[in-house]
Amino acid sequence: MHRKHLLEILRRYALAHPEEVATVDRMRHFVEAHEDCFLRSCVPGHVTASCWILSADRANALLTHHAKLGRWLQLGGHADGDSDPFSVALREAREESGMEKFLEPSGEATPLPLDMDIHEIPARGAEPAHLHYDLRYLLLAGPNQPLQISEESKDLRWVERGSLSGLTDEESVLRLERKATAWLESGKKVAIPVDDAVQQKRG
Repeated sequence: MHRKHLLEILRRYALAHPEEVATVDRMRHFVEAHEDCFLRSCVPGHVTASCWILSADRANALLTHHAKLGRWLQLGGHADGDSDPFSVALREAREESGMEKFLEPSGEATPLPLDMDIHEIPARGAEPAHLHYDLRYLLLAGPNQPLQISEESKDLRWVERGSLSGLTDEESVLRLERKATAWLESGKKVAIPVDDAVQQKRG
């Protein structure tokens, strides 16, 4: 299973976010040590990907009330063998929201994650506690798309960005919003359809 693409993403992310080098190094060491890091069968943990989705007018963020964890979180899930974390994040965005059209705001053929996070998933049934090494991407939803709740969610809700702390106190979720705000305030205006971004990378 090819890890070169992910290791290059980690290298670029560390250069862009030197203040997060400890998290990046921890993730890199895990990836280098586990050839099966993209599979759920990797018992110590596995690579996952998620997305911070903003509405077309940038006023709201999309949160899911996770069916298993019982918390309001960003959308995302397991790689299940896919070694491209952005593709995983996009797949999860579509499957868990019912929406199809998104913009990738950086305009890069290989976009960098908005954030990275390592967190423990508690034991459940026969599944032991393990770590998720999560790469999180910023997506902008296309307008006028209805939401459809998947089996992964108890609920799915657009939440006014200024009111997020009234719904969740999850620091990693609130950090995603802070980073998205900083990105939007940076003045960068590039945004292209994600399918075009994927096509650029493959070309």
